[in-house]
Amino acid sequence: MRPTRATVLLTAGLVTLLGVPTAAAADTPSTLYVNNSASATRCSDTGPGSEEAPFCTVSAGAKAARPGQTVQVLAYKPYDETVTIDRSGEPGKPISIVMRPNTGGPFRVKGLKVQGASHVVVRGLTSTGGVQVSGSTDIELDRITIASQTDPVVIGAESVDVRLTRSNLVSPVRIEGGSRGTVLGRNQIRGGIAAAVDAVGAPGTIVTNNNLYLSCDAAVSFRGASTGSGAFNNLIYISSPKACVNPDPRSGILVSRDSAAGTRADHNLLAGFPADGVVPYKWADVVHATPAALRAATGQGEHDILTPAAWDVGPWDRSPNVDSGDSAAPGVLPTDYNGYSVVDDPLAPNTGKDGGFIDRGAHELQDEVRDVQLEIAQNWAPVGTTVEVKAVADNNWPGTLTYRYDFGDGTAPVVTKSATAEHAYTSPCACTVQVKAITAAGREAFRQQPVKVTPAAPLATAFTAQPYLPSASDPNRLVKPLTVEVDPQSATAPWPVARMDVDYGDGAKETGIPFGAAQHAYKQPGSYKVTVTLTDVKGATSSAERTVQVAYTAAGFVSVHPTRVLDTRTTGSPVQGGSATPIDVPVHYYSSGPHHTAGASAVVLNVTVTGATEDTHLSVWPSGQPRPVTSNVNVKAGGTSSNTVTVPVGADGLVSAQLNSGKAAIIVDYVGHYQPNTGQRFTPLAPARVLDTRTAGGALGGGQTRTVKVAGVNGVPADATAVALNLTGTGATENAHVIAYAEADKRPATSNLNLEPGKDKSNQAIVPVGPNGTITLYTNTGSTHLILDAVGYYAKDGTGLFTPVVPQRLADTRSTGKLAPGATTTVSGIPVNAIGAALNVTATDSTGPGFLTVHGFGTARPEASSLNTRPGDTVPNHVTTPVGDGGRATVANSWGGSTHVITDLFGYFTQG
Repeated sequence: MRPTRATVLLTAGLVTLLGVPTAAAADTPSTLYVNNSASATRCSDTGPGSEEAPFCTVSAGAKAARPGQTVQVLAYKPYDETVTIDRSGEPGKPISIVMRPNTGGPFRVKGLKVQGASHVVVRGLTSTGGVQVSGSTDIELDRITIASQTDPVVIGAESVDVRLTRSNLVSPVRIEGGSRGTVLGRNQIRGGIAAAVDAVGAPGTIVTNNNLYLSCDAAVSFRGASTGSGAFNNLIYISSPKACVNPDPRSGILVSRDSAAGTRADHNLLAGFPADGVVPYKWADVVHATPAALRAATGQGEHDILTPAAWDVGPWDRSPNVDSGDSAAPGVLPTDYNGYSVVDDPLAPNTGKDGGFIDRGAHELQDEVRDVQLEIAQNWAPVGTTVEVKAVADNNWPGTLTYRYDFGDGTAPVVTKSATAEHAYTSPCACTVQVKAITAAGREAFRQQPVKVTPAAPLATAFTAQPYLPSASDPNRLVKPLTVEVDPQSATAPWPVARMDVDYGDGAKETGIPFGAAQHAYKQPGSYKVTVTLTDVKGATSSAERTVQVAYTAAGFVSVHPTRVLDTRTTGSPVQGGSATPIDVPVHYYSSGPHHTAGASAVVLNVTVTGATEDTHLSVWPSGQPRPVTSNVNVKAGGTSSNTVTVPVGADGLVSAQLNSGKAAIIVDYVGHYQPNTGQRFTPLAPARVLDTRTAGGALGGGQTRTVKVAGVNGVPADATAVALNLTGTGATENAHVIAYAEADKRPATSNLNLEPGKDKSNQAIVPVGPNGTITLYTNTGSTHLILDAVGYYAKDGTGLFTPVVPQRLADTRSTGKLAPGATTTVSGIPVNAIGAALNVTATDSTGPGFLTVHGFGTARPEASSLNTRPGDTVPNHVTTPVGDGGRATVANSWGGSTHVITDLFGYFTQG
């Protein structure tokens, strides 16, 4: 049978649409580039149009293009131009202007004009000013978008063989001016007040497989001697009319009397019919209300369908358009609006022409594969075991998918129609099984799952035990100090482990837990024998044990705005001698507040004891551990004494405090904590004087503040986040307290030093650095002189990380003799790799007023003091000091009298 003219034109169009490659001259690049994005700093409309030096405008690329060349347009932002194409390609070597792949969307221009050109392809364009084709031949417009109803696509001036495909248009398409052989395929077109497709004096116009929306005029009309035209496989919808002025009834398909010769229509589906003011057909000026009436009068429309359903007839539905079209109709394309191939719906009968299965309309119903799950019967098994896998797909057409299994061991993938597959691994591996469920159109869903292929060997338990530390990736979990993770992944287990039992060696056991890493928080450092027992699914059992050393981990310091966490004066529960009082420190979860971070290993507190019923001392230590022999605060009956305390946190998140005897109130202020994997490093300094009001500025009066520069001076860098200071008050006129804090307008309700008239008193304070490297000092009443010595600082680029220890006594001269005036004593027992130490130094049974200075062994004695001695008083102070060779520090006595010195260790700093 001799092919029709429309079929010949279609064949020519498909060659271009499918992109048959063409050869370019050896000296001509196959691709030119257009890029107006901000990153294209070298674009030029006079340049070569290379990828490195692209054109700035589409027009420049179009003017430079030669036959066989493609102009790729990068489409990140609109092009402020109307593009005119008046150059021509050659048969089989078109000029192509297309959106560059993977650049975000269509390239947008103000308008497109194709004038007097031939053999041109434009693909992926969005126009805000319509499209005009005039006097041109063999033009393909593919994936065009028009978003304005007032900007139509116009094909005119005797253009020949123009193809408009896979486009989304809210404006009508007009074919006029003697144009011939125009093909419209797989488009979505809304007509508005005009016909969606209006061919006027355009013979041989073919409208096939489109979604057409009629409003005020016809969905498709052939007028003005548009003979030999055709409408096939279209879906025609009725839209709500908008200010229609046409008094005639609206038509689905309109063919004028002078266009009827040789014009055909069939396999169209008209949705929403019958309806008021709308007729399905007006053919040669005669209205036909049904396909049967049209067929009887004209022989056309034999397979057309009218349905009253208005908007629910589409590719997503079990509608009559599925598998009911004419696959041999003029203008049929091999792909649909979305680029998917024509496929057979196995759930719908093939009622298309000659048993064909093309769908009507712009879209071809596809097998939507939304997801696929992967089930593996043996995801952990020894070498040689047959591994069975099963894919469970969520798709429209069960049984039609192709599955591609990759078992991850380098063997060839298995491609099958079966949802199951088997594989035997030949060597051990930690492999990943992957499956793709693939539709006939090439759409895919993907899933993967690990498998463990083990040696064919007996079950043999092995495990590692490492500190488990807090991290930002574990934000809502409290990581307790001394937590150890036991991980049995190094075990040889040919079959899945069904049960794991762990004996942590401290009395704690976990039985019947899932195979995998397990964490346990020990109450105190030490050496523990850990035993792990594994039982596999075949009943085999194996145990292993190892000795685990549990110790605190080096940590950085997190300084906070001081907060009062306990004041027994307000709770009515004083501390009793011989009974431990729990202190709940605000160190819990990342989400519990701006200052509180999970996983603190130690906290820094300022502890004040007041109203003691007798001379006594207070010890502070980690909750859950035995009370140490050390002390932190010494107080006389009726007096008030305070000291900074650095203490590890117990496994329950608490610390304990206990008086040696008697009863007293305690006040606890929280000033920061040490935590692994975060915080600032500490750099110890030999004590350096920062302030002495006796020689500069005068005494600080009650209710007054004084700002002191502490960062950027005296060896403390400007970027320090906190400073460690020894704060001494002398010459106080009243009982008072002193506060050291960061920001002058944000004074906390806490204290650092408690003053008494006639007594020199010291306390170490760790204070965040405020604006311009300063801190502020305040006393509440009376007046006092203040002496401030810097003993170290915290900074991101500091030197050391802090390791807390269970409080332990290093030296006590009560067993060796008093430290004479001007004499020194060496304190040893600090780890030899320490660069600094947190000590509690206590002077007792002093014969005269004076002071002690603590510094690194082997270094020159500084002029500053670490604590002041007083006859008749036992005076403690928290001292942070550099450490000399051999893990030693020196305690030097002034010339004021002999004294006993007691030194306790609470932690040490090592190189970070």
